[in-house]
Amino acid sequence: MLKLLIATRNPGKLAELCRLMAGAPLELVSLADVGIDTDVDETGESFEANAALKASTYAQLANLPTLADDSGLEVRALAWEPGVRSARYAGDHATDSDRIAFLLQKLQNVGAGPWPARFRCVIAVVWSPDDLELHAGTCEGMIIDEPRGADGFGYDPVFFIPELGRTMAELSPSEKNRVSHRGKAARMAVRALKLRAG
Repeated sequence: MLKLLIATRNPGKLAELCRLMAGAPLELVSLADVGIDTDVDETGESFEANAALKASTYAQLANLPTLADDSGLEVRALAWEPGVRSARYAGDHATDSDRIAFLLQKLQNVGAGPWPARFRCVIAVVWSPDDLELHAGTCEGMIIDEPRGADGFGYDPVFFIPELGRTMAELSPSEKNRVSHRGKAARMAVRALKLRAG
């Protein structure tokens, strides 16, 4: 079976992507599985650019078809920050709790919440140096001022989905996969991978 490298160092994201890609007719392998410990600087100014950069770099290093994603939170009241800098918003070594606290502190200066926001994800799949696919997904919601829920990672505890009445961190993995930005992008990628595999 053809191998597909899932190129992320984030353990939460790796587990989520492997669950989401389980329907793909490929053997999924991680960076650790293929012995790669190189980091890729996300220098792009868009989710598309960063996803493509990571997928292309790791595909070349591993000599394997490679999937990488770039995703983040966009908050309307902050002119769509943090965007592509979501992971580094509170500094390079910040924890998820640090990032949430920093986000909420900034939002206190722009009026009362909840604040309209969206999660965006772009998945890039590189088959060869000149064969790149992009798949995008979005999830609309609100930022609330008190974290809720113990599941998920990143900004999930303060990302409230009105139609479900819960935060992303209060959803089960299967519920999250149905509505999340990454789930939507991954379903498109799986469909494309199945077409590729015939």
